[in-house]
Amino acid sequence: MNKSLFAAITAPLLVALSLTACNSSTAKPEAPLEGARIGGPFALTDQNGKTVKDTDFAGKFRIIYFGYSYCPDVCPVDLQKIAAGFARFEKQQPERASQIQPIFITIDPERDTPQVLKQYVGAFHPRLIGLTGTPEQIKQVADAYLVMYKAQKPAGADPKAYLVDHSRQAYLMGKKGEPIALLPYDGTPEAIAAEIDKWTA
Repeated sequence: MNKSLFAAITAPLLVALSLTACNSSTAKPEAPLEGARIGGPFALTDQNGKTVKDTDFAGKFRIIYFGYSYCPDVCPVDLQKIAAGFARFEKQQPERASQIQPIFITIDPERDTPQVLKQYVGAFHPRLIGLTGTPEQIKQVADAYLVMYKAQKPAGADPKAYLVDHSRQAYLMGKKGEPIALLPYDGTPEAIAAEIDKWTA
């Protein structure tokens, strides 16, 4: 990823993180992303071709990761670790895990059709939902979650063979859709499970 794109990706997230503050007067620590302007309403299409809205997850925590199925390495590795961490937490705390919905949102809607996503998300976790939509819908939800992305389509190359540069965030969102924390997608399953446990108690 080039430096200018990296800067454009990280700057909004750093601004959002700067909105949070420490509060040592309470027993439970303040969530790292509390008060950040991350997230918002959406209406997308899941891997079964069904329209899914953010309100469908009301009352549940959400793990949200943006990527694309044609990603050669980063996305599948991240998803494997997130899924493994969630599965570990699920085994330790099945009742609490049932109140958490893992979600994968594509940033490559041109190729990631519902049929493609159905095969893709099924390889990681049986409860993982894959969401796609029109380019306009995807841009709207990506902007709301401070996710930057840009397709790299060299002139004269195969129009269906391209990479997409994108920011990497794994969000833990609250029961009302509010941002809580960033999950350590590049950490161990134990670290991911511990972070989920910490903020969903």
